[in-house]
Amino acid sequence: MLVTSVTGDKPLNHSDTCKDWTGLRKLIHVDMDAFYASVEQRDDPSLLGKPVVVGGKPNSRSVVSTASYEARKFGIHSAMPMAEAYRRCPQAIFLPVNMPKYKKVSLQIREIFLTYTPLVEPLSLDEAFLDVTGSTSLFGSVDSIAWQIKQRIKEELCLTASVGIAWNKFLAKLASDLQKPNGFVFVQPNKIQEFLDPLSIERLWGVGQRTSEQLHKLNIKTIKDLRHLELGYLIQQFGVLGNQLYQLARGIDERPIEPERDVKSIGRETTFSVDVIDRDALETTLLELAVDVGRRLRKEGLKGKTVTLKLRYDDFKTVSRSQTLDQATDLDEKIFQEARILLRNVSLKSSIRLLGVTINNLSSKCERQLSLFSESDEKLEALAKVIDAVNQKFGEKGIKRARLL
Repeated sequence: MLVTSVTGDKPLNHSDTCKDWTGLRKLIHVDMDAFYASVEQRDDPSLLGKPVVVGGKPNSRSVVSTASYEARKFGIHSAMPMAEAYRRCPQAIFLPVNMPKYKKVSLQIREIFLTYTPLVEPLSLDEAFLDVTGSTSLFGSVDSIAWQIKQRIKEELCLTASVGIAWNKFLAKLASDLQKPNGFVFVQPNKIQEFLDPLSIERLWGVGQRTSEQLHKLNIKTIKDLRHLELGYLIQQFGVLGNQLYQLARGIDERPIEPERDVKSIGRETTFSVDVIDRDALETTLLELAVDVGRRLRKEGLKGKTVTLKLRYDDFKTVSRSQTLDQATDLDEKIFQEARILLRNVSLKSSIRLLGVTINNLSSKCERQLSLFSESDEKLEALAKVIDAVNQKFGEKGIKRARLL
């Protein structure tokens, strides 16, 4: 049914020329093991074998980004409040997120992927899909390619990855998760139901807590149980999700690999160390967020038309408000002005825990109506380019707005 290996020995070679693979894609999903924490342990050997939590200080209001497997034994997981992580394991080593370092390592991993195929779809810094259908004539069978990638990551970067191999995205990603850490799982096309049937329904995409509870009430606990339900009944019970569940329970997923996915939005948010209710203080923070969003837009060569404000109150209730501009922009001031208007129209019924601003409806080539594009906008664009150039050379604080000092 599948090949697994966590020992470092090369797995058995399965022939890709068998009739079961005829006309099917050969996909690999690579998922780095506890990526941020593993990078920190690699760079500081004194951390090896110890519980490491990446996310910030234990008394901060941030959340866990990644926990090492030693820390996971204490029930610590991603998105858990740092205070809770500390309560569960006060002896853990708590580290801040070092995003530049992780991005650099991620690019090194990507270079290994691109050695074997240009069809690489990154999902995040630590995982990606690869389509190696056209690569087997050069590099061998799909499992041989996957093993080469896994070994190169280990030997060249001193990190471990879990790998799943299948003919579609759903099965490949599911496979990579089954034997973590350092897993290697190969799903043969003629063994799909044998692979899927024993698994719990929570393994299916789209099955969250609410859907899981609904299925359990129907005495559906495994994928095999779900497969016995008719399509019409599933659609009646779950709507569009019902059709998705029907397909996935049979291992059907036709989504293509998307090597170059368009950026849908650019945004930034911050969680305050102490809840804030003062509007002036909120607007100052909003300006800081808008400046960062504008800088990132210009760096990517993008402009956006829709500005969205996000607020989270101290009771964790979250609201968002959006406004679409007449003309797309990448200017800090424009983004800030619209976000400030949105903020002033929101009731501050209680203190604010989180504040964020996002711009979407993006395009790289904005057609402007010249009558609406004023001379002042042209000057702002020229000024923004100068500030970006100075800050790129001397650091992001080379030139800073007075209000942010």
